[in-house]
Amino acid sequence: MSEHLMNTYSPLPVRFVRGQGATLTDSEGRDYLDAVSGIAVCGLGHAHPAVGAALCDQAQKLLHTSNLYHIENQERLADALCRVADMDRAFFCNSGAEANEAAIKLARLYGHRKDIDTPQVIVTEGSFHGRTLATLSATGNRRIQAGFEPLVPGFLRAPYDDLDAIHTIAASRSDVVAVLVEPIIGEGGVRMPADDYLPQLRELCDRRGWLLMLDEVQTGMGRTGRWFAHQHSGIRPDVMTLAKALGNGVPIGACIARGTAATVFQPGNHGSTFGGNPLTSRAALAVVETLERDGLIERAARLGERMRAGFAARLDGLEGVVSVRGRGLMLGIELDRPCAGLVGQALQQGLLINVTAGNVVRLLPPLVISDNEADRIVELTTGLVAAFLQEAAA
Repeated sequence: MSEHLMNTYSPLPVRFVRGQGATLTDSEGRDYLDAVSGIAVCGLGHAHPAVGAALCDQAQKLLHTSNLYHIENQERLADALCRVADMDRAFFCNSGAEANEAAIKLARLYGHRKDIDTPQVIVTEGSFHGRTLATLSATGNRRIQAGFEPLVPGFLRAPYDDLDAIHTIAASRSDVVAVLVEPIIGEGGVRMPADDYLPQLRELCDRRGWLLMLDEVQTGMGRTGRWFAHQHSGIRPDVMTLAKALGNGVPIGACIARGTAATVFQPGNHGSTFGGNPLTSRAALAVVETLERDGLIERAARLGERMRAGFAARLDGLEGVVSVRGRGLMLGIELDRPCAGLVGQALQQGLLINVTAGNVVRLLPPLVISDNEADRIVELTTGLVAAFLQEAAA
């Protein structure tokens, strides 16, 4: 590792030099089955021909002009995303954190225009919204906040999947303007709320005049077997944030809004030098078009069911396994003990997995995996988990 890199990461002892589909190849020529997808980014897998062709074609035409001018690809992408999301307007940026920053700014401006001097946004424990100061403050993880005080004020925290707590806040505060929540908590351990959680949040926000803002940075773009995870609940947010799989590895984020929320920002309220430039917008358009054309979202739903059934069959009754959960190709296996060591063990077996929240094996394979690759992930992961628990018991 270069001594000139800041010490912000602890990378695994491997360097990847190329990829194809769900396979990555390291500098020694060894292949690995990728069940992480660059942390839910490469939904179309590695070196997808449609994305590669779009990037090569656009790179030879025009990379960047700035938002001082109209950008045709950005306009086409906004049209496509608003169509599949049933929303009204989109703002483009460069990451999930920036998308959430835009949502937070939008909520504050919305509140000030309602003559609320110190608008508050309700956020949840266990959430992750980014590492900028505002999104770090909104995140419900004290460990990653430590050392960066003073945090940004304006956030009220409630337990995740606890409607009573939010009703209690509603009864005692008149300065709330929005709720920002993940439809499925990702970094916090693939935590899924009760079926009525989002519908009841929607009803409460409607009644109180709050904005319902959903962070779909990890769950969006087909990951859960629908375009967006909230669609499983039959509701629409006022604001939704996207990134990760939107560009399949090309950095792009989006803050999408509808109704009143879509008209809050006016020229000068927000912006981005690089956001939605011709290159990144073209890549994201290729992603949207491929998802629509190839039926990958429906396939993610089917493969997710197949994999959960496989995990359940192999891990049922195994002492130390708390639960197997998830939706589509966003899967988590919770153990009753820390299990970060499984990541290195999996690497040795040619499998890329992730452990989050300390004790949850998180699997985010590309939507393009084959049935055989899905079965192989189940086989290898369950074998690793079983051996890990048996060794601990001994």
